[in-house]
Amino acid sequence: MPPHYLLIGQGLAGTLLAHFLEKAGKSVFVIGRQDEGAASRVAAGLINPITGRRFVKSWRVDSLIPFARNTYRELEQKLGISLYYERNILRALAGPGEENAWLARSGEPGYQHYILDRAEPGAYAGKIKQAYSYGEVRHSARVDVGLLVEAYRQYLEQKGAYREETFDYTQLEMVKGGVVYPGIKAETAVFCEGPWARENPFFNYLPFQGDKGEVLIVRIPGAGFEKILKQEVFIVPLENGLYWVGSNYVKGPEDGRPTEAGASYLRSHLEQVLKIPFEVVAHRAAIRPTVRGRRPFLGRHPEFPQLALFNGLGAKGASLGPYWASHLADHLVKNVTLDGEVDIQRFVKK
Repeated sequence: MPPHYLLIGQGLAGTLLAHFLEKAGKSVFVIGRQDEGAASRVAAGLINPITGRRFVKSWRVDSLIPFARNTYRELEQKLGISLYYERNILRALAGPGEENAWLARSGEPGYQHYILDRAEPGAYAGKIKQAYSYGEVRHSARVDVGLLVEAYRQYLEQKGAYREETFDYTQLEMVKGGVVYPGIKAETAVFCEGPWARENPFFNYLPFQGDKGEVLIVRIPGAGFEKILKQEVFIVPLENGLYWVGSNYVKGPEDGRPTEAGASYLRSHLEQVLKIPFEVVAHRAAIRPTVRGRRPFLGRHPEFPQLALFNGLGAKGASLGPYWASHLADHLVKNVTLDGEVDIQRFVKK
């Protein structure tokens, strides 16, 4: 039996969409390529409900976080792995102005659910250089996105539903009621290519951007940190005594390779925070699938309805991905009307 959907790209977006299409009773076939520089392999997978210098709730966070938590728990059961680690975020406040702004925000309706009345440094006490004060965020988490993508690829391979290759757009043929690609016939092809979508001849009219981030994986002997710290950089506990440290930000990068300048930036900022020694284990970089307007791109091609797109999850992919993957699956399978804030039809000239 031919698959209902051909998915191109198996990062976080492709993985989550495949999951929800299968939940809807549809079959999928995925064409992917394992790239060490893919954002899903480099990102910390943070779910952070309070962001930015103004300490505002992330877009639609009240719906997105519970949905994401349930989805990742479901995938843990499906794949037999651990993915979702709830960890509070300890946020440094640089002076009285920031502290007053934080306290004012914490008293606003809808914020008490996420902001603790009193921040507790925990294991960080005495091991970091003290900021003016701290705030603490709950209902935050880290998702092991890299493990999810790897485990789901193995799951697809066991079903004979995965092929490793660089997709050749010239080999894709539109036919009545579907698409044909060498060895595959499907009703719809959905492109989930992340930053590589800029090379897609069918969807390159969309305002893709792509920003590079570089990170360090470090070992901090005797640290025992359990919370996520945001002070100069993010320090995110991983497994096996390792920590993710990031990230710098490069707009419009020439490539996604790590640079010595990026590593030096992160090392120096980490040295400004820690009072105890650390060892750099790895230095990684990736181009984030960012887009203009910071809203995901979902929908069918305006001329070829056999083609669809799921992209633009950006730096908040761990929280955005599950809800919008489910929404696109409902659109593809049940013809549910897409939310206007994410529908790519908003870029089609009338």
